[in-house]
Amino acid sequence: MPKNSSIKVTQTQQLKFYSLFKQANDGDCNTQRPGMLDFAGRAKWDAWNSLKGKSKEDAKKEYVEAFLEVFEPAKDDAEVSKYLEAVKNA
Repeated sequence: MPKNSSIKVTQTQQLKFYSLFKQANDGDCNTQRPGMLDFAGRAKWDAWNSLKGKSKEDAKKEYVEAFLEVFEPAKDDAEVSKYLEAVKNA
């Protein structure tokens, strides 16, 4: 995320980015679910595991779509605009 940006990413969006990143890079979840007191670890594991069966390519596409959904509303911010251009030109 750009520093000093007006973009605010919710925890739900953070989990979506995390799970799509893991699915795109590692494929299906291949680890044991963290213990019951590891709330953050369990939330991340659950989010990633919910994508079981999704192809790496589809996860990459969804990640970019989610990125654009979060960043597009702030496209008038100069720093955000640089990130958007880089993604769109990739």
